[in-house]
Amino acid sequence: MAIKIYRPITPSRRFYTNVDSSDITAKASVRSLLVKLPTHAGRNNHGRITSRHKQAGAKKLYRIIDFKRNKFNIPGTVSTIEYDPYRNCRIALIAYADGEKRYILQPKGLSVGDTIESAESGLDIKSGNAMKIKNIPIGTLIHNIELKPGKGGQMVRSAGGSAQIMGREGKYVSLRLPSSEMRYILGECMATIGTVGNEEFGNIVIAKAGRQRHLGIRPQTRGSAMNPIDHPHGGGEGKTNSGRHPVTPWGKPTKGAKTRRKKASDKLIITRRKPNAKRVG
Repeated sequence: MAIKIYRPITPSRRFYTNVDSSDITAKASVRSLLVKLPTHAGRNNHGRITSRHKQAGAKKLYRIIDFKRNKFNIPGTVSTIEYDPYRNCRIALIAYADGEKRYILQPKGLSVGDTIESAESGLDIKSGNAMKIKNIPIGTLIHNIELKPGKGGQMVRSAGGSAQIMGREGKYVSLRLPSSEMRYILGECMATIGTVGNEEFGNIVIAKAGRQRHLGIRPQTRGSAMNPIDHPHGGGEGKTNSGRHPVTPWGKPTKGAKTRRKKASDKLIITRRKPNAKRVG
C-alpha cells in the first residue's frame, strides 16, 4: 500500500495524506457481524468527563473480530479485504469450509483467495495461520497474542505491529514486543503468524481540524494560554515557560515523570499522634 498525496486546491489539502484504499475489495460488510456500540465521549457511568478532548465523532458500526482464532483444523478462504472504522488496520472476511464466516485482522501479504487455518500445532509457518506460541519456531514474527489462554488476542493488534519469539523457558515463551520490551507469555496462549498489515498508517498527516473531529478528537487548549486559576502554567506577562516542570491542570507531572508507586505498601499512611498522658500525683 502507498500513501496518497493530493493536489493543494485548498490550504489544508496541501499537507493532507491518506492510505491508498485500492486493496479494499468490498464496501458492504456482513450484516450479522455488525453491531452498534454506544458512544460515551469520555464520560463515566455518572456522566462526568473522565477523559478530556473526546466526542462521539462520525457514526460507525463495530465489526465483530475473531481474536480467539479457536476454529481448529477447519480451513478458511479469504473472501474480502475490508475497511474497519474502529481500527487502523484492514480486516479480512474468512469463509470456512463448514459455511461459517468470521472477520480477522489482515496480516501483511494476505489477499483474497488465500487459505488459512488454526490449530494447536503442525501448521505451515505462513501469514494468517494461528497456533499456540509454544509450537511456533523461535525467530518467527507473530501478532494478535493472547495474555490468558482462551481469552483472545490482546497484544500487538495495530497496523504494522509484530512481536518476535526469542526463546523458551519451561512453560513460558520469551517475546520481544514492538516497544522492544522483553516479556514472558504462557506457551499455551494462541498467536497469529505474520505482521499486521497497513503498515503505512503511521505516515498519514491529518492536516485539518475537521478530520480530527470526525475521529472523535476535540480541540486542546495550551495551559500557558489560560489564566492561573485554570491551569498551573497560566498567567504571566507575555509568553512564559511557567517556571515549573510540565503538569496537568491538577498538578500531576507529565512528560516522563514517574507518578506510580511500585508497591501498595509504599503508600504513605498518615496517623494522628496521640496526646501525651498527664502525670498523676
